Amino acid sequence: MTRIAVIDYGMGNLHSVCKALAHVAPQADIFLTTEASGISKADRILLPGQGAIAACMAQLQTLDLIDPLLLAAQEKPFLGICIGPQLMMQHSEENGGVDGLGLFDGQVVRFDTELTDQQQPIKIPHMGWNTISQTAKHPLWSGIADHSHFYYVHSYHLHDSEHTIGETTYGCTFPAAIARDNIAGLQAHPEKSSDAGLRFLANFVDWQP
Repeated sequence: MTRIAVIDYGMGNLHSVCKALAHVAPQADIFLTTEASGISKADRILLPGQGAIAACMAQLQTLDLIDPLLLAAQEKPFLGICIGPQLMMQHSEENGGVDGLGLFDGQVVRFDTELTDQQQPIKIPHMGWNTISQTAKHPLWSGIADHSHFYYVHSYHLHDSEHTIGETTYGCTFPAAIARDNIAGLQAHPEKSSDAGLRFLANFVDWQP
């Protein structure tokens, strides 16, 4: 039985994430964990989250989860969603500048308030449905049509990741999905993204890097 650990550090709608995983993987053992032991016994790791990145990193540090997560990222399929991929980057300019887990090179930046969408100033946060253009073939896209709609809520975005596998345009074009080796991130909320989001989670459950 596949064991999937959802990291519970008090920064996300964990019920919806677990419910979505249970829907696509009814035979899996899906559990919340706040401890290194939970990460150690899992076959796959899902790092969710929402809110400000400084608070997210502080909570991970308080729970002594940084090193266990870095170790798991060397060995197991590992997916960050929502703020998860931002946590996986080297650095974010949010909250005056915060270092992330460093699993991917690159930065996280705020949407420029001068940007426009269809000649109208963009609203921040970027909230609602938007399409993802698949820029690279990847097992996580299996069965998902290019330009499928996903649901977003975020004010900061990844910037110029060399490991981009999907892009979204909102005032600017930014990496919406990243992946290398056994680790990946999706800026959108798959648990709120209807069939495409559920298929993305199902693909993660089946992913064999």
